[in-house]
Amino acid sequence: MRETPRQYSKRIVSYVGNRKPLAILRVTPRRLARLKRVPRKLIKRRPAPGKWSIGEIVAHLADVELVIGYRIRMMLSANRTPIQAIDQDKWAKSGGYGKRDVRRTIEAFGALRKNNLALLQSMPKKKWSNYGLHAERGRESIAHTVRLYAGHDLNHLKQIENILKQFKRGSRAT
Repeated sequence: MRETPRQYSKRIVSYVGNRKPLAILRVTPRRLARLKRVPRKLIKRRPAPGKWSIGEIVAHLADVELVIGYRIRMMLSANRTPIQAIDQDKWAKSGGYGKRDVRRTIEAFGALRKNNLALLQSMPKKKWSNYGLHAERGRESIAHTVRLYAGHDLNHLKQIENILKQFKRGSRAT
């Protein structure tokens, strides 16, 4: 059974636990930068049919970083702003995630993240309660959005780690 948007949000936010979301967000670009040393063949290889490759996950993270930056700016400028949901599978297909150069994508992600972090770190505390009305998940404050996307980072970093482990195990078996 597929999880509901609210179940998804709860699961993803749970990955953050007691950690500081901004600290998680700051570390992700460095963790992704390590992928520049992984052979291109492994970056492009899907771990299973219908599952994203490491390169596709990185492309997704870069696109989501752009989306989050926009959403936060909208919530800052217009409290109660509507927030459109995205269809990640359609974005992956139409955006050619599997064909993107992972090094360039990591650089783009890092630049977007640096810009978004600068904005978040400069925001007055009272603005963290500004919110948008997400089309699927309902009311989400900037504070919740930041926790959600820190958890989103952790979720995808774990997927990448698992894919790399799977490929290492596979290479030892041959």
